Amino acid sequence: MAVALKMTDLYVPTLKEDPAEAEIASHRLLLRAGMIRKAAVGIYTFLPLGWRSLHKIEQIVREEMDGIGSQEMLMPAVQPAELWHESGRWSDYGPELMRLQDRHGREFCLGPTHEEIITATVRHELRSYRELPVSLYQIQVKFRDEVRPRFGLLRGREFIMKDAYSFHATQESLQEHYDAMAGAYGRICERLGLRYRPVEADSGQIGGKVTTEFMALADNGEAELVYCDCGWAANVEAARTAVPRNPTTIEPVSMEKVHTPGLRTIADLASAFDVTEHDTVKTMAGKTPEGRLVFFCVPGDRELNAMKADAAVPGVVLLEEDDFESFDIPKGSLGPVNPPAGALVIGDESLRLTVAWTVGANIDDYHFFGAMPGRDFEIGLWSDLVIAEPGDGCPICNAALKGARGIEVSQVFQLGTKYSESMGATYADEDGNERPFIMGCYGVGVSRSLAAVIEQHNDENGIAWPVAVAPLEVAVVPLTVGDDVVWPVAETIWRALAAAGIETVIDDRDERAGVKFADADLIGWPFQVVVGKRGVADGVIEVKVRATGERETIPVNEAATRISVLLEQARSALA
Repeated sequence: MAVALKMTDLYVPTLKEDPAEAEIASHRLLLRAGMIRKAAVGIYTFLPLGWRSLHKIEQIVREEMDGIGSQEMLMPAVQPAELWHESGRWSDYGPELMRLQDRHGREFCLGPTHEEIITATVRHELRSYRELPVSLYQIQVKFRDEVRPRFGLLRGREFIMKDAYSFHATQESLQEHYDAMAGAYGRICERLGLRYRPVEADSGQIGGKVTTEFMALADNGEAELVYCDCGWAANVEAARTAVPRNPTTIEPVSMEKVHTPGLRTIADLASAFDVTEHDTVKTMAGKTPEGRLVFFCVPGDRELNAMKADAAVPGVVLLEEDDFESFDIPKGSLGPVNPPAGALVIGDESLRLTVAWTVGANIDDYHFFGAMPGRDFEIGLWSDLVIAEPGDGCPICNAALKGARGIEVSQVFQLGTKYSESMGATYADEDGNERPFIMGCYGVGVSRSLAAVIEQHNDENGIAWPVAVAPLEVAVVPLTVGDDVVWPVAETIWRALAAAGIETVIDDRDERAGVKFADADLIGWPFQVVVGKRGVADGVIEVKVRATGERETIPVNEAATRISVLLEQARSALA
């Protein structure tokens, strides 16, 4: 017999008004539907209905992980600092790492991720290539001290995550498991009812060179995506791109030094001289860890991608306000002509065929018009530098890219030997030689996925859960309670649905029909069985499909059978 609950027994503190703190649909509806409550900034308590949906997401994740041979375990949330010192991330991770000390002064951190501890766990246990590959996963609370927690569960400090780690003897073995994980992640998204895209991404603090994010498409998503109808897609920060160029000047011209007092921005310059921002070149300055000055030149209407800049010059950071004075360069008039001695000048690939550039003169209030690369200045390196935008050329087929926004719900990484080498995690190969493990890492944001589902499945009345992750599948809504006409029929249907294996709740509250209907739509029960005096007199009840609003009149004695069919159809649509 399936779950059969009563609304009077459930703790569901719904709210009539939108909370002032909630900016997006998922945050607003999770609070209003009585599924979460704020404990502190970026930290939430999951109430019974929210917890039920969260458990269903976890179960889907478990089934897919178990299906590809990954084994569940559990690691501690509190991790010793020495492991993070071994990997080098204790200082590199930044202020998002929540650090603490025990009573003896020993340092620990709250785990934002578990690469260090899983590597330390297996390095003394997996000793031979014969024991590989191994894939292990856990579902656990993580903590990252976000500088700006917002959007409820989408950008919290404490969150629930599934993280998996695999260990291999060969790159081929890693690739095989990486592909299996990616396939499982796609199935997870589909079973959750998410419209999604796998996209090229940056590995960030986790490391590794190969990674793919799974983005749930949503207007409120924090990530900007570009994609092509050929199937390629990427986060704009990681996207390779071909910027369309159609410069006004296509013939060699003389370079002219022009006084431009007060024109500190590209927009100011373009407006004052009646040129497009695209026909100008903007220069941004950075410095290497060794202190070398680097000039990055990009089209005037585009933004420098900090990750691409770092890929071109590892470790480079953009200059702070005080750095301009120490390098003795003008902040508003930088350019590639006559740069300071020793400076490296890097040009965006899209500028390579641009004949004449409008650039800063490296003198306050002056710009050069008609500066030509090769004649007036030299480019030390050409590289893809800009943040991709819709309309850029697809790196695969060169068609114009389209744009979208997304919520990152999961990501797969090929870590290589980043952690095994730094932490001395090795195995003996066929010849008895010690080799570092080749590793993979794979994460699913479980609590974030809960919010992503709601972002895609809601309307002006509340949540419209996909049946696979709804707290309960069917709500029986009697319009009167305790009478001898409606209530016996409603209670009989409620029990019959439970006997048929259907998760059911009956709204036995002594409330007006309007209140019950409003709460049923707000909470988002996938199917609502409405039992009223007029229908009972005619021997029928009404079934409402929450997602579509469709209504169907069904004979009372066929209710359980028909609803079972509707549920099976809904489940099949997500399988």
